Amino acid sequence: MQIKALAAATGVDVETIRYYEKQGLLPAPARRDNGYRDYQIAHLERLAFIRHCRALDMPLVDVSRLLGFIDQTSDEEGAGAGAGAVDALVAEQLSRVRARLKSMQALEKQLLQLQSRCDGRHENGHCGILNDLVAAAHGEACACHAQPG
Repeated sequence: MQIKALAAATGVDVETIRYYEKQGLLPAPARRDNGYRDYQIAHLERLAFIRHCRALDMPLVDVSRLLGFIDQTSDEEGAGAGAGAVDALVAEQLSRVRARLKSMQALEKQLLQLQSRCDGRHENGHCGILNDLVAAAHGEACACHAQPG
């Protein structure tokens, strides 16, 4: 299949597919006589795997490591080492997600505090939200950021 068909089948942009090839995540396909890339089912499956990992917000370096584990020949010793490394990789990703969640909860709290400065019944020049944002831009305390104590 051509790159446009691969893109349509996976929902991955053509330029992103080319980027994954350049990064070594997706092997270069054979070329047809006319020079067009000729992708196979293996490319589709690998690209779907990459897309799924990216949907889990895994960095490309981790996706590459996972693909490396898939590509390894499975012997008893190597499979065990790979399983532990895969588990550690997922644990690291989970830790990053939890840290972002904590950060997002703090952001939510700040935005709620800022939103509480507005009752909706004001002129633009007297908007508590705008006043606080302008004050913060000048280095002053605002509702969403406590003044250093």
